[in-house]
Amino acid sequence: MSNVANVTITEKDDGLRLDRWFKENYPHISFGQLQKLMRTGQVRVDGKRVKTNARIEEGQVIRVPPIGQEIVATPAKKPKKVNKGDWDYIRSLIIHEDDALMVLNKPSGLAVQGGTKTTHHVDGMLGALGQGDDRPKLVHRLDRDTSGCLLVAKTRQAASKLGAVFRTRSARKIYWALTYGVPRPHQGEISCFIAKGDGPTPGNVGEIVKVVKPGTPGAQHSHSYYSVIEQAGQKLAWVSLKPVTGRTHQLRVHMAELGTPILGDPKYFNLPDFEPLEGLTDRLHLHARRLAIPHPNGGTLDITAPLPAHMQKSWSTLDFDAQRYDEEQEVD
Repeated sequence: MSNVANVTITEKDDGLRLDRWFKENYPHISFGQLQKLMRTGQVRVDGKRVKTNARIEEGQVIRVPPIGQEIVATPAKKPKKVNKGDWDYIRSLIIHEDDALMVLNKPSGLAVQGGTKTTHHVDGMLGALGQGDDRPKLVHRLDRDTSGCLLVAKTRQAASKLGAVFRTRSARKIYWALTYGVPRPHQGEISCFIAKGDGPTPGNVGEIVKVVKPGTPGAQHSHSYYSVIEQAGQKLAWVSLKPVTGRTHQLRVHMAELGTPILGDPKYFNLPDFEPLEGLTDRLHLHARRLAIPHPNGGTLDITAPLPAHMQKSWSTLDFDAQRYDEEQEVD
């Protein structure tokens, strides 16, 4: 067909999902129309059939059938009004920024993404920093109650490269936790299968993650390393955690599985004889302390996030010195 277009992908669109590319370049084609074009082989990438969620790469050629070239007038979207409060708040969380990325020190209690009844979250507030291609993009997630290093890409190219870093487990992440009880031995690893299941109340599905047998429906392998840094008698331990995989609630489940749950964990701290400790809050004591990754522009980014106020208070109460501890040997 003479009206078939063969569009070569440029660096600007490298790493973009195919359906998103069509939405940006051919907004008059609905998702349903695109799926039909894909099923019938009218849209191809480098001559091959692919799925709508395939990620395109610079240099690839997309075959766009005649329907993709129809000129349809679409009303220009009015830019969203910037929320000054969101802008100020997100900027206040930044602990590192360059032309490719930023790292936020996410506070405990703030959700990273939206969900049922969750309208206030990091992803939503990032819209105050830019729109379209200029909108910062989340690279990974932290639990709502976990604080610390949260990586955000500032460009599409950076998002693609950083996403690959996390998918290939090339990111080095270190978390600090305060556990009730001292893990034995003081250094070790946890490797098990976990799956989402019923929560503490009937029908509360997906809210709790449990250790399950291999082969259980929905089971995923999880793997973490841990090391006790310091302890307060036999009751409490300052623990360094290094997740290898990145499953939902992984570190929290692993520490509970050892019999030393993380203090303040609302889901996995289920010790019936526990008595609140003076000077320690009941908020989750889990912090994404350090992140080391290959920088998309070359070299390595190695960033440390200060402890949140409630953990600083606990460290002070227990006479733990966060500044003195040097964990360089743990990031390799």
